[in-house]
Amino acid sequence: FLLEADHPIGQPETLFRTITDEEVAGFRERFSGDQKTDLANAAASADSSKPAVRKKAKGGKGAPPAQEKPVDLSRLDVRVGLITKCWKHPEADTLYCEEIDVGEAVPRQVVSGLVKHIPLDEMQERPCVVLCNLKPSNVRGIRSHAMVLCASEDGKAKVETLFPPSGSRPGDRITCDGFSPDPDEVLNPKKKVWEQVQADMTVNGEGVACYAGKPLGTSAGVVTVATVRNAPIS
Repeated sequence: FLLEADHPIGQPETLFRTITDEEVAGFRERFSGDQKTDLANAAASADSSKPAVRKKAKGGKGAPPAQEKPVDLSRLDVRVGLITKCWKHPEADTLYCEEIDVGEAVPRQVVSGLVKHIPLDEMQERPCVVLCNLKPSNVRGIRSHAMVLCASEDGKAKVETLFPPSGSRPGDRITCDGFSPDPDEVLNPKKKVWEQVQADMTVNGEGVACYAGKPLGTSAGVVTVATVRNAPIS
């Protein structure tokens, strides 16, 4: 409708006031978050017999850390092996390439630095002890999927492979009293598990391979070396 001329007008009033920054922050805190969780918590507050639903922490925070396994022989996958084929590495004079039966469907290809220590003909059909869960690596262009364990004297001037007990078969697990096998699928090189366990692996004065002073072996007997004594295993 139209107002007549000279119609009196009362004091004007503000219809919408300015919202302060503090009030904006309060609204955001009040109405942000997981709506489903907030509704569940509201319902829980009405029924004290039901626990409130906790919001999941971002990035997995608050979850209990996975318990680390002890660093000992149980983490290693050590088996009886049989070298079924051996030849010199085409790109390195000090390395052998081997195919080793470790009880699997196909032999594993392994590269070993044994040329200066064991003649090629003695490497053929040679029983050995193999560490099978090292991370595979390229050695001068050839992929190596395990490591032949050896004992060495005089800073590796003399090196001999470990021999599994007579009567054991490829794939038999090498164990030690007090350490039940629970090997990692693949040892993480960053964790240095092999290096820490290897520090306690030695050959004693009788030529028996040991871990922490206890003999290594299978149900058929103990692991030995030919002539090396009181020396580390690597």
